[in-house]
Amino acid sequence: MPHIGHVLGRVIKDFICRYKTMTGYKVIRKAGWDTHGLPVELGVEKQLGISGKQEIEKYGVEEFVQKCKDSVFAYEKEWRKLTEAIGYWTNMDDPYITLKNSYIESVWNILSTIHKKGLLYKGHRVSPYCPCCQTTLSSHEVAQGYEDVKDLSATVKFRSKDSDDTFLAWTTTPWTLPANAALAVNKELEYSRVKQDGETYIVASNLVEKVMKGEYEVLSTHKGAEFVGARYEAPFSFVTPEHGHLVIEADFVSDTSGTGIVHMAPAHGEDDYRVARQSGISMIQVVNRSGCYTDEVEPFAGRFVKDCDVDIVKNLSQRGLLFHKEKYEHSYPFCWRCKSPLLYYAMESWFINTTAVKDQLIANNNAVKWYPDHLREGRFGKFLEELVDWNISRNRYWGTPLNVWVCTDCSTEYAPHSHSDLREKAIQPIDENLELHKPYVDEVKLKCPSCTGIMERTPEVIDVWFDSGSMPFAQYHYPFENEELFQEQYPADMICEGIDQTRGWFFSLLAVSTLFTGNMVILPQYQLLVLLPVP
Repeated sequence: MPHIGHVLGRVIKDFICRYKTMTGYKVIRKAGWDTHGLPVELGVEKQLGISGKQEIEKYGVEEFVQKCKDSVFAYEKEWRKLTEAIGYWTNMDDPYITLKNSYIESVWNILSTIHKKGLLYKGHRVSPYCPCCQTTLSSHEVAQGYEDVKDLSATVKFRSKDSDDTFLAWTTTPWTLPANAALAVNKELEYSRVKQDGETYIVASNLVEKVMKGEYEVLSTHKGAEFVGARYEAPFSFVTPEHGHLVIEADFVSDTSGTGIVHMAPAHGEDDYRVARQSGISMIQVVNRSGCYTDEVEPFAGRFVKDCDVDIVKNLSQRGLLFHKEKYEHSYPFCWRCKSPLLYYAMESWFINTTAVKDQLIANNNAVKWYPDHLREGRFGKFLEELVDWNISRNRYWGTPLNVWVCTDCSTEYAPHSHSDLREKAIQPIDENLELHKPYVDEVKLKCPSCTGIMERTPEVIDVWFDSGSMPFAQYHYPFENEELFQEQYPADMICEGIDQTRGWFFSLLAVSTLFTGNMVILPQYQLLVLLPVP
């Protein structure tokens, strides 16, 4: 439903466009409908009285997708009323609509081009994951959902198998301890063996005074490298890794916080996963797609992991493995759609290698005139500096299907660039009016160009922000038609949105254009007006 917050942005867009029209510019007023995405799915789930992917598939994907399609224009009348009430000049009778085949075909064309450039890949990576929506999120989506929270943190005892020493590691996510596979030290840091109450603990020397409470004695000091390879007893033994429960080396470990020793759960941390793979450490996965512990974790099986922090810490305390606990205030990511806490979770996803064009993205951003101008190097510029690859796939139903087919025999990939390309490569004849949505495109099999095998579509849909970022091209069904009109209109001279879109639509527009064209595509007169929150 439209609300008062939508009015300010629309009024600014309107009076700037009116002014430019009055001074002799051609200003096309084309409305648009972003129709895909999880909010639509969640609304339909609520309407049907179902929840989650299993219940959707039981209901029927085709019927569910049709319900989503039927629901997207439920509020069109209300938007027309608002548009007319504020006198906003725009053509709502000829909008671009992201669910149409013509729009999807343009999106496919862009993604096919990116695939041909070798910038689209499938990887097993730890990604921010919403257990409620059961899908991964891209970094710019995660950036929209941080909240300051108080969580229970714990300093845990990891007893060495090779000596009488005990490693101390601090964690703000006790729920990840059943997935512990290694401990990490920095080989260049100095560590102390500290005796207290009859036990000998290993802690980074610079943190001894902060970590140890009461009387203690420093027995000796050592370089972190001396502990690499040491074996220890894991705090939980629900799953024994093929290779793990060893001390390994990681250069990201510091002595500025915690204990200088890091608990590693490769299934739930990006750095953990990377370093564990380099050291040959196995991954322990004891959390399912619903964010609940699997049956192996007997005392907590079936429970949502974030609800188990207190019980995990109690369990450690009862077994003499808890050194210290306290509430810890920090910034934690929540799903921007459903507000569920996100989990970092190892799963296969498709990524666009945006880091490969990072310098070009930064250069393009520097050519933009921002209002207020501090956002160029500030909020948006810093986001680009810390860029990670774009997690482009979603394990959902209502969205633009990811146009990648993979051979079941030789794993060759092919990304059709158009509806006609799909028909040409298909094994069985398909209708030229085939709807480009799940489950219809899932039934299309392609001939493998590398062998005699059959190619099947990867089941994911595309992140809706890619839909939005493709708008400058797809609104005109470019490059299939309207090329002259597109060239007249691209790139935009002005965009006006709220502050939240700095890491939403502004990013996806910049990224898609840079990836697709490969040029310095944003002209100096291109301007972004950002609506800051009212104090």
